[in-house]
Amino acid sequence: MLKGMAITPPIVGRISIGKVVEKNGRRLPEKDDEFTITTQVQTKDGWMLHPLNQSLRKDGNANNKLRSIPVRVMFNDPDLNLRASYHYFDRQTGRPMCVGNGETCNRSTAEGIQELPCPGPDGCHLGQGGLCKPYGRLNVLIGEEDELGSFIFRTTGHNSIRTLTARLKYFHAISGGHLAMLPMELKLRGKSTTQSHRAPIYYVDLTIRTGMTLLDAVTEAKQAYEAREAAGIDQQSLDEAARLGFAAGEFEESTEEARNVQEEFYPTDDVSSTQKKHTGVTNSLSAKLESKTGEHLFNGNHMNAKKA
Repeated sequence: MLKGMAITPPIVGRISIGKVVEKNGRRLPEKDDEFTITTQVQTKDGWMLHPLNQSLRKDGNANNKLRSIPVRVMFNDPDLNLRASYHYFDRQTGRPMCVGNGETCNRSTAEGIQELPCPGPDGCHLGQGGLCKPYGRLNVLIGEEDELGSFIFRTTGHNSIRTLTARLKYFHAISGGHLAMLPMELKLRGKSTTQSHRAPIYYVDLTIRTGMTLLDAVTEAKQAYEAREAAGIDQQSLDEAARLGFAAGEFEESTEEARNVQEEFYPTDDVSSTQKKHTGVTNSLSAKLESKTGEHLFNGNHMNAKKA
Protein backbone atom coordinates (compact mmCIF):
# COMPACT_ATOMS: atom_id res chain seq x y z
CA MET A 1 0.00 0.00 0.00
CA LEU A 2 1.31 3.46 -0.90
CA LYS A 3 2.22 5.50 2.16
CA GLY A 4 0.93 9.06 2.29
CA MET A 5 -2.09 8.30 0.07
CA ALA A 6 -5.43 7.67 1.75
CA ILE A 7 -7.25 4.70 0.21
CA THR A 8 -10.91 5.70 0.19
CA PRO A 9 -14.07 3.79 -0.82
CA PRO A 10 -14.55 3.57 -4.62
CA ILE A 11 -16.90 6.32 -5.78
CA VAL A 12 -19.25 5.90 -8.74
CA GLY A 13 -21.32 9.06 -8.27
CA ARG A 14 -22.22 12.10 -6.19
CA ILE A 15 -25.27 13.19 -4.16
CA SER A 16 -25.82 16.89 -3.58
CA ILE A 17 -28.49 19.36 -2.47
CA GLY A 18 -27.04 22.24 -4.42
CA LYS A 19 -24.93 23.10 -7.41
CA VAL A 20 -22.30 25.53 -8.61
CA VAL A 21 -23.60 28.18 -11.04
CA GLU A 22 -21.85 30.93 -12.97
CA LYS A 23 -22.85 34.50 -12.10
CA ASN A 24 -21.10 37.56 -13.51
CA GLY A 25 -18.14 35.47 -14.57
CA ARG A 26 -17.81 33.80 -11.14
CA ARG A 27 -18.65 30.24 -10.19
CA LEU A 28 -20.68 30.31 -6.98
CA PRO A 29 -22.56 27.65 -4.95
CA GLU A 30 -26.36 27.71 -5.06
CA LYS A 31 -28.60 25.80 -2.65
CA ASP A 32 -31.49 23.61 -3.79
CA ASP A 33 -34.59 21.98 -2.27
CA GLU A 34 -34.03 18.47 -3.67
CA PHE A 35 -31.35 15.84 -4.15
CA THR A 36 -29.35 15.62 -7.35
CA ILE A 37 -27.47 12.42 -8.22
CA THR A 38 -24.62 12.89 -10.68
CA THR A 39 -21.74 11.00 -12.24
CA GLN A 40 -18.14 12.03 -11.63
CA VAL A 41 -17.93 13.72 -15.03
CA GLN A 42 -18.05 17.51 -15.04
CA THR A 43 -18.59 19.69 -18.11
CA LYS A 44 -18.76 23.47 -18.53
CA ASP A 45 -22.49 23.17 -17.75
CA GLY A 46 -21.92 21.30 -14.49
CA TRP A 47 -21.91 17.68 -13.35
CA MET A 48 -23.49 15.14 -15.69
CA LEU A 49 -26.62 13.56 -14.24
CA HIS A 50 -26.58 9.89 -13.25
CA PRO A 51 -29.39 7.68 -14.65
CA LEU A 52 -30.59 7.14 -11.06
CA ASN A 53 -31.34 10.86 -10.82
CA GLN A 54 -34.44 10.28 -12.97
CA SER A 55 -35.32 6.64 -12.25
CA LEU A 56 -35.63 7.28 -8.49
CA ARG A 57 -38.11 10.12 -8.97
CA LYS A 58 -41.80 9.35 -8.62
CA ASP A 59 -43.06 7.75 -11.84
CA GLY A 60 -39.62 8.44 -13.34
CA ASN A 61 -40.80 12.00 -14.02
CA ALA A 62 -37.95 14.52 -14.06
CA ASN A 63 -40.35 17.24 -12.84
CA ASN A 64 -40.96 15.44 -9.54
CA LYS A 65 -38.68 16.55 -6.70
CA LEU A 66 -36.20 13.92 -5.48
CA ARG A 67 -36.36 14.18 -1.68
CA SER A 68 -35.63 10.60 -0.59
CA ILE A 69 -33.11 8.00 -1.78
CA PRO A 70 -33.10 4.31 -0.70
CA VAL A 71 -29.60 3.46 0.52
CA ARG A 72 -27.42 1.15 2.55
CA VAL A 73 -24.03 1.94 4.06
CA MET A 74 -20.82 0.04 3.35
CA PHE A 75 -19.49 -0.46 6.87
CA ASN A 76 -20.71 -1.41 10.32
CA ASP A 77 -18.54 1.24 11.97
CA PRO A 78 -20.45 4.58 11.83
CA ASP A 79 -17.19 6.59 11.71
CA LEU A 80 -16.10 4.82 8.52
CA ASN A 81 -19.33 5.69 6.71
CA LEU A 82 -19.34 9.35 7.81
CA ARG A 83 -16.05 11.15 8.32
CA ALA A 84 -16.51 14.61 9.83
CA SER A 85 -13.74 17.03 10.75
CA TYR A 86 -12.76 20.70 10.71
CA HIS A 87 -11.14 21.57 7.37
CA TYR A 88 -9.02 24.48 6.20
CA PHE A 89 -8.17 24.56 2.47
CA ASP A 90 -5.50 26.69 0.82
CA ARG A 91 -7.41 29.14 -1.42
CA GLN A 92 -4.69 29.20 -4.08
CA THR A 93 -3.84 25.52 -4.54
CA GLY A 94 -7.00 23.86 -3.19
CA ARG A 95 -4.88 21.60 -0.98
CA PRO A 96 -6.12 20.74 2.53
CA MET A 97 -3.80 22.57 4.92
CA CYS A 98 -5.26 21.63 8.28
CA VAL A 99 -7.70 18.91 9.40
CA GLY A 100 -8.78 18.65 13.03
CA ASN A 101 -11.39 17.15 15.35
CA GLY A 102 -11.60 19.85 18.03
CA GLU A 103 -8.81 18.29 20.11
CA THR A 104 -5.90 17.65 17.74
CA CYS A 105 -5.19 18.45 14.10
CA ASN A 106 -2.81 17.52 11.30
CA ARG A 107 -1.44 20.73 9.82
CA SER A 108 0.78 21.21 6.78
CA THR A 109 3.72 23.45 7.73
CA ALA A 110 7.13 24.36 6.30
CA GLU A 111 8.54 21.51 8.42
CA GLY A 112 6.01 19.00 7.07
CA ILE A 113 2.81 17.58 8.57
CA GLN A 114 2.61 18.32 12.30
CA GLU A 115 0.13 17.21 14.94
CA LEU A 116 -1.02 20.25 16.90
CA PRO A 117 -3.82 21.16 19.34
CA CYS A 118 -7.14 21.96 17.61
CA PRO A 119 -9.38 24.52 19.39
CA GLY A 120 -11.97 24.47 16.57
CA PRO A 121 -12.72 27.23 14.03
CA ASP A 122 -13.81 29.85 16.57
CA GLY A 123 -10.69 29.54 18.70
CA CYS A 124 -8.09 29.08 15.95
CA HIS A 125 -6.22 32.09 14.57
CA LEU A 126 -5.60 30.23 11.29
CA GLY A 127 -9.26 29.44 10.63
CA GLN A 128 -10.96 32.66 11.70
CA GLY A 129 -13.16 34.53 9.25
CA GLY A 130 -14.77 31.43 7.71
CA LEU A 131 -11.52 29.86 6.50
CA CYS A 132 -12.13 26.69 8.54
CA LYS A 133 -15.47 24.83 8.59
CA PRO A 134 -16.86 21.48 9.68
CA TYR A 135 -16.81 19.18 6.66
CA GLY A 136 -18.46 15.77 6.36
CA ARG A 137 -18.30 12.97 3.78
CA LEU A 138 -20.91 10.20 3.74
CA ASN A 139 -20.55 7.15 1.49
CA VAL A 140 -23.72 5.17 0.68
CA LEU A 141 -24.75 2.35 -1.66
CA ILE A 142 -27.70 2.75 -4.04
CA GLY A 143 -29.13 -0.39 -5.62
CA GLU A 144 -27.44 -3.76 -5.97
CA GLU A 145 -25.44 -3.26 -9.17
CA ASP A 146 -22.12 -2.53 -7.45
CA GLU A 147 -22.00 -3.44 -3.78
CA LEU A 148 -18.60 -1.82 -3.25
CA GLY A 149 -19.17 1.23 -5.47
CA SER A 150 -20.49 4.13 -3.43
CA PHE A 151 -22.11 7.50 -3.94
CA ILE A 152 -20.63 10.30 -1.85
CA PHE A 153 -22.55 13.10 -0.16
CA ARG A 154 -20.38 16.03 0.97
CA THR A 155 -21.57 18.77 3.30
CA THR A 156 -20.43 21.61 5.52
CA GLY A 157 -23.87 21.95 7.11
CA HIS A 158 -24.01 21.64 10.89
CA ASN A 159 -27.56 20.23 10.76
CA SER A 160 -26.69 17.49 8.27
CA ILE A 161 -23.47 16.47 10.06
CA ARG A 162 -25.10 16.43 13.50
CA THR A 163 -28.18 14.51 12.34
CA LEU A 164 -26.30 11.93 10.25
CA THR A 165 -23.81 11.30 13.06
CA ALA A 166 -26.59 10.70 15.58
CA ARG A 167 -28.60 8.42 13.26
CA LEU A 168 -25.61 6.25 12.36
CA LYS A 169 -24.61 5.84 16.02
CA TYR A 170 -28.18 5.02 17.08
CA PHE A 171 -28.83 2.55 14.24
CA HIS A 172 -25.51 0.85 14.92
CA ALA A 173 -26.43 0.38 18.58
CA ILE A 174 -30.04 -0.72 18.04
CA SER A 175 -29.18 -3.21 15.28
CA GLY A 176 -26.58 -5.02 17.36
CA GLY A 177 -23.78 -3.64 15.20
CA HIS A 178 -25.29 -4.77 11.86
CA LEU A 179 -25.36 -1.25 10.43
CA ALA A 180 -24.24 -2.27 6.93
CA MET A 181 -27.28 -4.55 6.54
CA LEU A 182 -29.98 -2.06 7.54
CA PRO A 183 -32.34 -0.91 4.74
CA MET A 184 -32.32 2.88 5.07
CA GLU A 185 -32.99 6.01 3.07
CA LEU A 186 -31.63 9.53 2.85
CA LYS A 187 -34.31 12.16 3.39
CA LEU A 188 -34.23 15.87 2.75
CA ARG A 189 -35.74 17.90 5.58
CA GLY A 190 -36.40 21.60 5.96
CA LYS A 191 -36.37 23.97 8.93
CA SER A 192 -36.34 27.69 9.62
CA THR A 193 -34.26 29.54 12.20
CA THR A 194 -33.71 33.13 13.28
CA GLN A 195 -30.25 32.90 11.73
CA SER A 196 -31.81 32.04 8.35
CA HIS A 197 -34.27 34.97 8.79
CA ARG A 198 -37.11 32.41 8.84
CA ALA A 199 -36.28 31.29 5.29
CA PRO A 200 -36.24 27.48 4.90
CA ILE A 201 -32.89 25.72 5.03
CA TYR A 202 -32.49 22.09 4.00
CA TYR A 203 -30.45 19.33 5.58
CA VAL A 204 -30.03 15.57 5.12
CA ASP A 205 -31.41 12.92 7.47
CA LEU A 206 -31.02 9.14 7.48
CA THR A 207 -34.05 6.99 8.36
CA ILE A 208 -35.37 3.46 8.11
CA ARG A 209 -36.68 2.82 4.62
CA THR A 210 -40.23 3.97 3.90
CA GLY A 211 -42.88 1.28 4.51
CA MET A 212 -40.80 -0.54 7.16
CA THR A 213 -40.88 -0.38 10.93
CA LEU A 214 -37.70 -0.38 12.98
CA LEU A 215 -38.46 -3.98 13.98
CA ASP A 216 -38.81 -4.99 10.32
CA ALA A 217 -35.52 -3.33 9.41
CA VAL A 218 -33.54 -4.85 12.29
CA THR A 219 -34.99 -8.31 11.56
CA GLU A 220 -34.02 -7.99 7.90
CA ALA A 221 -30.53 -6.80 8.86
CA LYS A 222 -30.00 -9.79 11.14
CA GLN A 223 -31.15 -12.24 8.45
CA ALA A 224 -28.92 -10.56 5.86
CA TYR A 225 -25.94 -10.74 8.21
CA GLU A 226 -26.46 -14.47 8.78
CA ALA A 227 -26.83 -15.13 5.04
CA ARG A 228 -23.70 -13.15 4.17
CA GLU A 229 -21.70 -14.84 6.94
CA ALA A 230 -22.81 -18.27 5.68
CA ALA A 231 -21.67 -17.28 2.18
CA GLY A 232 -18.24 -16.32 3.52
CA ILE A 233 -18.58 -12.51 3.33
CA ASP A 234 -16.46 -11.05 6.15
CA GLN A 235 -17.86 -7.64 7.05
CA GLN A 236 -15.44 -7.19 9.95
CA SER A 237 -12.44 -7.60 7.63
CA LEU A 238 -13.97 -5.11 5.18
CA ASP A 239 -14.28 -2.54 7.97
CA GLU A 240 -10.67 -3.14 9.00
CA ALA A 241 -9.42 -2.79 5.41
CA ALA A 242 -11.25 0.55 5.11
CA ARG A 243 -9.85 1.72 8.46
CA LEU A 244 -6.29 0.98 7.33
CA GLY A 245 -6.93 2.68 3.98
CA PHE A 246 -8.11 5.93 5.58
CA ALA A 247 -5.15 5.87 7.98
CA ALA A 248 -2.62 5.52 5.13
CA GLY A 249 -2.78 9.27 4.33
CA GLU A 250 -2.80 12.44 6.39
CA PHE A 251 -5.61 13.96 4.29
CA GLU A 252 -8.51 12.16 2.59
CA GLU A 253 -8.98 14.55 -0.36
CA SER A 254 -6.58 14.70 -3.28
CA THR A 255 -5.69 18.13 -4.69
CA GLU A 256 -8.05 17.56 -7.62
CA GLU A 257 -10.98 16.65 -5.35
CA ALA A 258 -10.14 19.47 -2.94
CA ARG A 259 -10.49 22.08 -5.68
CA ASN A 260 -14.06 20.94 -6.36
CA VAL A 261 -14.82 20.89 -2.63
CA GLN A 262 -13.39 24.39 -2.21
CA GLU A 263 -15.44 25.75 -5.11
CA GLU A 264 -18.68 24.26 -3.77
CA PHE A 265 -18.31 24.74 -0.02
CA TYR A 266 -15.57 27.30 0.59
CA PRO A 267 -16.21 30.06 -1.99
CA THR A 268 -13.77 32.98 -1.90
CA ASP A 269 -16.57 35.57 -1.89
CA ASP A 270 -18.16 33.94 1.15
CA VAL A 271 -14.86 33.97 3.04
CA SER A 272 -14.14 37.59 2.05
CA SER A 273 -17.54 38.80 3.31
CA THR A 274 -17.14 36.84 6.55
CA GLN A 275 -13.67 38.28 7.08
CA LYS A 276 -14.96 41.82 6.42
CA LYS A 277 -17.78 41.27 8.91
CA HIS A 278 -15.31 39.85 11.45
CA THR A 279 -12.94 42.80 10.87
CA GLY A 280 -15.83 45.25 11.13
CA VAL A 281 -16.93 43.80 14.46
CA THR A 282 -13.34 43.87 15.74
CA ASN A 283 -12.87 47.49 14.65
CA SER A 284 -16.20 48.45 16.20
CA LEU A 285 -15.25 46.84 19.50
CA SER A 286 -11.83 48.50 19.40
CA ALA A 287 -13.44 51.88 18.76
CA LYS A 288 -15.80 51.40 21.71
CA LEU A 289 -12.94 50.37 23.98
CA GLU A 290 -10.90 53.39 22.90
CA SER A 291 -13.89 55.65 23.48
CA LYS A 292 -14.44 54.19 26.96
CA THR A 293 -10.72 54.51 27.76
CA GLY A 294 -10.69 58.14 26.59
CA GLU A 295 -13.81 58.88 28.60
CA HIS A 296 -12.26 57.28 31.69
CA LEU A 297 -9.05 59.31 31.27
CA PHE A 298 -11.02 62.53 30.77
CA ASN A 299 -13.10 61.92 33.91
CA GLY A 300 -9.99 61.05 35.90
CA ASN A 301 -8.14 64.19 34.81
CA HIS A 302 -11.25 66.30 35.42
CA MET A 303 -11.56 64.99 38.99
CA ASN A 304 -7.84 65.59 39.64
CA ALA A 305 -8.18 69.15 38.36
CA LYS A 306 -11.08 69.76 40.77
CA LYS A 307 -9.05 68.44 43.70
CA ALA A 308 -6.13 70.67 42.77
